[in-house]
Amino acid sequence: MTSGALILRYAVVTGFQDYSVTFTWKTWLAGWYVRVLFQVFFFALIGRLLGSEERLHYLLVGNAVMLAAIGSLFAVAGTTWERRAGTLPLLVASPSSPVVVFAGRSAWALADGFVSSVAAFFVAAPLFALDLPWPRTVLVVPLMALVGASCYALGIFLGGLVLRAMSTRNVVANLTWGTIMAIGGVNVPISYYPQPVEWFAQVLPLVHGLEAIRELLRGDSIIGLLPDVGLELLVGSAWLCVALVTFDRFAERGRHDGSIEFG
Repeated sequence: MTSGALILRYAVVTGFQDYSVTFTWKTWLAGWYVRVLFQVFFFALIGRLLGSEERLHYLLVGNAVMLAAIGSLFAVAGTTWERRAGTLPLLVASPSSPVVVFAGRSAWALADGFVSSVAAFFVAAPLFALDLPWPRTVLVVPLMALVGASCYALGIFLGGLVLRAMSTRNVVANLTWGTIMAIGGVNVPISYYPQPVEWFAQVLPLVHGLEAIRELLRGDSIIGLLPDVGLELLVGSAWLCVALVTFDRFAERGRHDGSIEFG
């Protein structure tokens, strides 16, 4: 356990060091944050065009929370970046579990998604007159962290899935967050879909956490949020367990057939 924690720590540190080469705080604000903030504005303005404040706020909240999922799912592409850098075979050949290394190396994606989501929400909400009841609104922050973590668990699983088919990483990531955005209650209530789609949506991360945030902002009791919070925890934990079980298997197959090579 001590060795695993140390490996995870170093993986997280090196991952953030790599990320700092790509972004400074200035380039992050100007090159990324402004982009995702205007993405939230765009969907909120659709609600205004529809002439409905309720629809505007629904779209604003959904798309602000969705940023946590989009950011976390950048972890899917992390395996490709490791391959290009020539570090992928070294990481896979290391004596520790590859899933521990990759979970740490891509932790910047979780942090990026969380910060983007929270920052976009608390800027967009007052601009579009969304009521933020105090102090309960503070709970939006840990709920967004929960959403990001559950989506990150799915991203780690998918990262293992694309280890042997690197060219699919962007397709897999985009299809995943596109599916969550389409049927996860971000822009359209899940109840609008046929029942099989509703059932499928229940196993997607974000769905239950987003519903808990909506209930919180509607003024529902804190106790009433617990079922959705529990379901989000359950979904995220399930995807993490799947990643732990399958990631090493995907890596081992890559060792045998030579699909994991130096970039």
